[in-house]
Amino acid sequence: MASDISARDKRFVWHPFTQMQEWNDDTPLVIERANGSYLIDTDGREYLDGVASLWVNVHGHNRREINAAIAAQLERVAHTTLLGLASPPSVTLAERLVAIAPGKLSKVFYSDSGSTAVEIALKQAFQYWQLRGRTSKRRFIYLDEAYHGDTLGAVAVGGISVFHEVFGPLLPDGGALHLRAPSPQVGATAAERRDRALAALSQLLEAHADSVAAMIVEPLMQGAAGMLTQPEGYLRGVAELCRKHEVLLIADEVATGFGRTGTMFACEQEGVEPDLLCVAKGLTGGYLPLAATLATDEVYRAFLGPRAAMKTFFHGHTYTGNPLACAAAIACLDLFERDGTLANVRARAAQLTEGLAGLKAGLPWIREVRQRGLMCGIELGTRQGEPLEATAFTGARVCQAVRRHGVILRPLGDVVVLMPPLSIAEGELAQLVEATGKAIQDVLG
Repeated sequence: MASDISARDKRFVWHPFTQMQEWNDDTPLVIERANGSYLIDTDGREYLDGVASLWVNVHGHNRREINAAIAAQLERVAHTTLLGLASPPSVTLAERLVAIAPGKLSKVFYSDSGSTAVEIALKQAFQYWQLRGRTSKRRFIYLDEAYHGDTLGAVAVGGISVFHEVFGPLLPDGGALHLRAPSPQVGATAAERRDRALAALSQLLEAHADSVAAMIVEPLMQGAAGMLTQPEGYLRGVAELCRKHEVLLIADEVATGFGRTGTMFACEQEGVEPDLLCVAKGLTGGYLPLAATLATDEVYRAFLGPRAAMKTFFHGHTYTGNPLACAAAIACLDLFERDGTLANVRARAAQLTEGLAGLKAGLPWIREVRQRGLMCGIELGTRQGEPLEATAFTGARVCQAVRRHGVILRPLGDVVVLMPPLSIAEGELAQLVEATGKAIQDVLG
């Protein structure tokens, strides 16, 4: 059966972020089912899901409670539009999100992916200032190596050239401003990196605040950049500078939200209250596509007026607030409380820190480990601590090798990413660390 599916896949399917010539020359791994922290292929082999099915799975696969919530909603209605109508699941979920969101976020606008959540935040920030009569505020600030999605607006505030460079001619000419991220630097302390980065932002805002609508940032950890951690106090400093210069702050918590860094939202760890918050990925526990952009009342009120005033936010998606997805998300939030998920994240994060310290001590090819909660990147290098040749695709080879040890991982260049389900058990996490170490040894030893 696996060979038949593989052949049909190669004939009909175009995979994301995949060089299809290589894919077609290889034998795909076909996942047929899943349970808990494990994926199961068509031959019945189990693999620990070390990247939570692309950073989305929260409470494990095939959770009875989420399955039941979706089934119960399916008996009522699978989908109705939010354009001119309301639905109980979308209302209940919005109420729940506002209750747990940081700061004064009070309104929820639904979409269906992290990219669209960001696209909405950018458009809302832009239109907010237009409606306020501050029409010169049209630009956005983003960090080097930032990744906020693949729609064109999100690409325009993305700083990873390998993903975005080819699409440059398509991007809106809004004059987005990029800022050096507080990335690790040889010989610099975390405090020095923070202060330099904040001084650069202050200088940029002094010069351009009158033309800037918002700054967008991934709180605490830049994910697709290679799990780059921000020094303590950086996010708080960014928020203070944005407030001082009347620039909206967009927190992109698509990857960091819903417990991944140890708190429900990463912003909480520095007491930051964004004007707009983007969430997706873990929102439904990894079950169904759903995203949301949360806004403050101040932003929301700028769009209010008679229909003839043309203040409406003209944006929407067919499946906005889909009832099945909202039902899954409500069940996901219930499980956070029932299972003590955040406590498990903190316990497993401490275990992961200890385990990776042991790996680093025993494997000379690990240059650096960067971690926030259960969000982690292992940067590989030579025995001498130098970067590897990018064309060797060592990270990809390690992630291929780890399958022989019963684990699924994906790399970011030569950074091996560990992002397991938040429900992962102690023994499962030990398996993940051990298998990762074996795969690094297999490829580089």
